[in-house]
Order: sequence, then C-alpha cells, then structure tokens
Amino acid sequence: MSLRPGAPRPRRLRQNPAVRRLVAQTRLHPADLVLPMFVKEGLAEPAAIGSMPGVVQHTMDSLVVAATEAVEAGVGGLMLFGVPDKRDEIGSGATDPDGILNVALRRLRSKLGNDTVLIGDLCLDEFTSHGHCGVLAADGSVDNDATLRRYDEMALAQAEAGAHMIGMSGMMDGQVGSARVALDEAGHLDTMILAYAAKYASAAFGPFREAVDSALQGDRATYQQDPANATESLREVLLDLAEGADIVMVKPALPYLDIIARVAPEVDVPLAAYQVSGELAMIEAAAANGWIDRDRMIRETLTSIRRAGAQIIATYYATQIARTLR
Repeated sequence: MSLRPGAPRPRRLRQNPAVRRLVAQTRLHPADLVLPMFVKEGLAEPAAIGSMPGVVQHTMDSLVVAATEAVEAGVGGLMLFGVPDKRDEIGSGATDPDGILNVALRRLRSKLGNDTVLIGDLCLDEFTSHGHCGVLAADGSVDNDATLRRYDEMALAQAEAGAHMIGMSGMMDGQVGSARVALDEAGHLDTMILAYAAKYASAAFGPFREAVDSALQGDRATYQQDPANATESLREVLLDLAEGADIVMVKPALPYLDIIARVAPEVDVPLAAYQVSGELAMIEAAAANGWIDRDRMIRETLTSIRRAGAQIIATYYATQIARTLR
C-alpha cells in the first residue's frame, strides 16, 4: 500500500543532514557550557579520579593550562572546586585568603581576566572535617543560620579573590539573600549569584565525593531535596529569585528533566542545569563496555538538557563538546 498523493510526509524534514540541521529546534553552543574543575592542594602532578574517567584533580599549574584551553575552545564559564590538605569543623580553609580555592580563583582571574565567567563553588563540604555543607549544631544536625554566617564570609573571600560569580550550592534556607546583602554592603555589587535552587539528594553525586576527597558519613537529606518531590522545586526557585539570585540551577540534570521543564517557563532569569559526576560515570562505564556510542550519547544528553529548558549547562564534557561545535 502506498500513501495517497498529497498525504503528509514528515520524513521530508529528516531526509539528509543538511535538512536536519536547518530545521533543528535545539542547538548547543560553546558559550552555553560551564566546565567544573577541581584543584587540589599539595599535588605534584594532576591526579586521575577513578570514578570519573577523563577528569582530574588539578595542580595549580595544570588548572591554569586546562582553564586556558577551555576558554580558547569557547566554553562560557569555569566552575572551580578546591580540595584542601586540612579540614576542620567550620571549614576554615574556605575563607582563608591563602586557602586553595581562593588562591586558584586569584590565579585564574589574573590569567584570564574577563575572557570567561569565573564561578567559585560556595559550599563548606570540601572544607569541613565532617563533610557536611554547613556548620554542625551540638546534636550533629546542620545549623542553618550559623552556616549562613560562614557562607557570607565565604562569598566575600571569593569575590575578593576574583570570582565573577558565586555558586551557592549548600541548600541552606535564606542563603542567597544573606550573601547578597553581605556582598552589597562590602561593595561587591557586580558579583553575581548562581543559586543551586533545586538541588536533590541524589545518588548521582557519588563520584563527586571522590573528586573532592569528601569526609561525609551519612547523607544530606535534611537540606537537599527529596527525589520524590517536584512542587517544592518551584518554591525553592522562587524564594531564591526573591532573595536576589541572578541565575538559578537544577541539579542533577538528566534524572530531573521534568523539573527543568517545569521551572523554565516560570523564571525570568537564565536557568542552568548540572550534568553531574554520576551522569558522566554512567556514560563512561557503558561506553567502556561497548554498550553505547560515547560521543553520540554525550551530545544527545546535553541536547536533551537544553531541550528541556536549560540555557546554561555545567558539564565535565564542556571543552570536548565546545571543540566539536566550533
């Protein structure tokens, strides 16, 4: 049986690569991408992260080289995580001007200037001896308001070190408003805030904890969101916007495409999403076993995140993809 003359034939718009490019509704661009990077104190050479193939803990020198390569490839921003030698209960290294993260921010700002957007990770988990994202109360719970004071100090330290933007990832109530006031009162009016507004207590963060040598025992379910819930994400996003967030983020990305799609039409600022360590690990493991085409899967997953509504995507594949796009 043949189709009748004049019948619709949607396949016309898929008949060759040129046509498919012409009618594509979703496009990736290097400037949409942010590269997360780890720098570790005391390393003599970059150290591979076993659960994140292709990703390393950088030395200060290798960080500068990799950051420069990313900028030359057109990557839109760099997100920096510091891994200190020493930790304590309140994460003192996070606010020490000579701490690994603040030194790295200064080094990159000096090297790259305004050629990229330099984002400091504002969270205490890398710096605390207990691995939680905040200061602990006497009963072992995370003290929200005491943590805000540390976040304010950390925001100032990063701004003074040269961060264009602070990435508030701790999921403390009121963190954005508190840091915004602290920054403004100190004269850092142009320092932007990226709010991890909808951050879920996800199993997909596992490899990241290796990347930052996390000391965490237990979980973060009392402050990160329950994967079973959706409506609270919009509440969290709207609260962060009211407190002054310049960009809001959903994290992780792939397991929460529905959240990205739900949030996107409700906000009037850029929406970001983070393709996290576990998402990379799954792609790499499946590709290593020959079960998937690695490069196609990377492009497909990033396109799906963009298609769901994220304008900005943090991904460990940023430099690789930026080069292919260009």
